[in-house]
Amino acid sequence: MAAPGPSARPVLVCGEVRTGLLPSFQALDGRAAAQLLRLRADEHVRVSERPNLYVRSPEVLTGVDCRLPTSNGARVRAVGTVAARAALTEGRVLQATAWFSAPAAGPDLRRPWGQYLVRPGLVEPFGKLPEQATAEGVLRGAGRGELDLGTIAEGLLAQLLRHPLLDHKAPFKSRRTHLRWTARRAPDGEGPALTRFTLAEDGLRTMELRLPAHIPAGAAAGLCEDLALHDWLLTAVVQLLDSSRLGAADGPAAVLALRPAVDHLLHLWMPRAHVDRALGHLWDELEREPGFTRQWRSLVQRIRDQLAVQTIPLLHQALSTR
Repeated sequence: MAAPGPSARPVLVCGEVRTGLLPSFQALDGRAAAQLLRLRADEHVRVSERPNLYVRSPEVLTGVDCRLPTSNGARVRAVGTVAARAALTEGRVLQATAWFSAPAAGPDLRRPWGQYLVRPGLVEPFGKLPEQATAEGVLRGAGRGELDLGTIAEGLLAQLLRHPLLDHKAPFKSRRTHLRWTARRAPDGEGPALTRFTLAEDGLRTMELRLPAHIPAGAAAGLCEDLALHDWLLTAVVQLLDSSRLGAADGPAAVLALRPAVDHLLHLWMPRAHVDRALGHLWDELEREPGFTRQWRSLVQRIRDQLAVQTIPLLHQALSTR
């Protein structure tokens, strides 16, 4: 079987990450997390205990033969495989990611499936790839009959959520977030760059990257998973603060409303902990604008201040009754 030629080298990588709270009252330890994410019997689950507990499944493939999403309405048929994986951070935050790479051009005729399977995560267009229109189409969202990465990621989540390890008693209410991302090939001699990050409605975020040819698609997915994790943490803490009715609720009620953030979320903030070294510096862009860690520190301080304000009178009351 012939090896892929230069035309098969990716010029575009597209993906989507779904992030949410694991529906389990107790966080899973490393062994249980590995059991949950054992998607393939022939591949090991990756378990990392430093600097935090991070468990990642092996990749699974979905064969596709459909049109690519495009922003200009171009009907581009593509065939190949989409890669997907799941990750669990500190036994508490579950993510599912699906992505594919695409070359600048593909054959005019469909190959046998065996030739697609030896290039996992590669989707070949019939003819020339409309690179910009495809990237914009993925970020906009797939239409009917088009390759939908979100559906593949959601299907993987649904599979995991049926696992008997889960009791479906989440310790607090939260919403999932969706991060759609694209990575186009950077010009020769240029390094990785984050060109755009946006927040949209209904938990949707989009990100655009420029990456040198030697950066693997899995590394790009890892960066996006890390970003999606920390964006979800920010979102979840903001939701908890909003629902706590600070300033209106009495002391015990306010403390009870904020306790999930302290018990389950505040210790999870570790940007770049599991990002490829070649891409870790891209977090600097997010620290400048929109300022992820700056906002996180402000939220954490607000929670600590409110807990102090609410608990001091309770302590005084307890001491006065002795």
